[in-house]
Amino acid sequence: MDERTLSRRAFCKVLAVAALFPGTVAAAAAPRAGARLGLHNIHTGEDLDLTLRQRGRYDRETLAALNRFFRCHHTGEIADIDPAAVDVLCDLRRSLGFQGRVRIISGYRSPSYNDLLLRRGRRVAKQSLHTQGLAIDFAVPGLSSARVGKAARSLEAGGVGVYRDFVHVDTGRVRHWKG
Repeated sequence: MDERTLSRRAFCKVLAVAALFPGTVAAAAAPRAGARLGLHNIHTGEDLDLTLRQRGRYDRETLAALNRFFRCHHTGEIADIDPAAVDVLCDLRRSLGFQGRVRIISGYRSPSYNDLLLRRGRRVAKQSLHTQGLAIDFAVPGLSSARVGKAARSLEAGGVGVYRDFVHVDTGRVRHWKG
């Protein structure tokens, strides 16, 4: 993708957010460089507060911190998490005007843990994008999953699943569902 494509995509996201949440255009249009993100992992109890980009790019230390934070909580296995999925969280946090920590339920999920969940009858995809580091399940304290999911769908950044207590976002093809 060239810079023009990214700019058009960002512009379309701003328009979509503006249509859903009037008055948030300035916040949604703000550049991502230097954007702060606060996260809390409900399984490990860890908090992570960081600036996503330095000079418009993720640096190695930030990516390493994100990969460790989003590791499989069951096996401890660390894998690369797609920075675009983290960008979705940052964009949502900003567009919703949320200042607190986003509660992370699941990031990377090892294939062995995904198989275990399947054997236990959990409703997880056999070829889950979590096993590729392309998906995040999360909740925004004080906001309904329906509201957060609506904002996530407006970004058209990938898949969005809305469940009773959390929202799933991924960087796969654009689609949405209710769980």
